[in-house]
Amino acid sequence: MADAVATQTIQDGAKTAIFRFTNVSDGTGESAVTKIDVSGLSSDPMTGAACSGVTIRQIYYSTIGMGVKILFDATTDVLAWQLNADWSDTLDFTDFTGIPNNSGSGKTGDINFTTVAHSNGDVYNIVMQVSKSYG
Repeated sequence: MADAVATQTIQDGAKTAIFRFTNVSDGTGESAVTKIDVSGLSSDPMTGAACSGVTIRQIYYSTIGMGVKILFDATTDVLAWQLNADWSDTLDFTDFTGIPNNSGSGKTGDINFTTVAHSNGDVYNIVMQVSKSYG
């Protein structure tokens, strides 16, 4: 058995993408699971360049029973942000450029999730807005 997870692309525009992620855990949890695969995002409508990365602009979330680590994918993943268990909040990084991907060697541009202290029946709901980069 595995956690019941879903990813919904709400918007995939030229500059911005918005996603909704859900998980109802059976106790298995997630470990560095790719949630935003930049190779699957739309290309730049002006140049045709492929999306090479994203910057986190806003996160809306609710967690029940478990936390979630949001990771920038690389040879060694880099923690972008950790969402606390049993919490809901809106995180807005739009007053500045957002949280850029600062991972190093093996950087893919993707975003992964790892659940923390998950058990059967735990839930997360996350909406994330990102700015796309091309290159």
